[in-house]
Amino acid sequence: MTREIDQSWVEEAIERYRRIEALRAEFDEAIRRVEVTVRSPDGLVELVVTADGSVGDVRFVGAPQVRTGPELARSVRAAITAADDAARWAREKLYTETFGEYRRLAED
Repeated sequence: MTREIDQSWVEEAIERYRRIEALRAEFDEAIRRVEVTVRSPDGLVELVVTADGSVGDVRFVGAPQVRTGPELARSVRAAITAADDAARWAREKLYTETFGEYRRLAED
């Protein structure tokens, strides 16, 4: 027995696919544009990171010359960890904003 193809279902599926592709392109562009600024817990190091994880800027806002090498290294590592968390948070937020209202096929 052959199945009939419902033309309206096919057209709807194609439109849905195109919309998902457009949303994906918007999302990919947005994660490269959105920036988050984080600081190390001691306030010495500040990083600007995009949602895709790229570090855009590193600033020393405290007085690095009065810190030992290991202290400065800890501050940099803490800022990098915070930047990674911030980038992940920004990606998740953008994803929710972009695709949040879009129903999955399983939900139909």
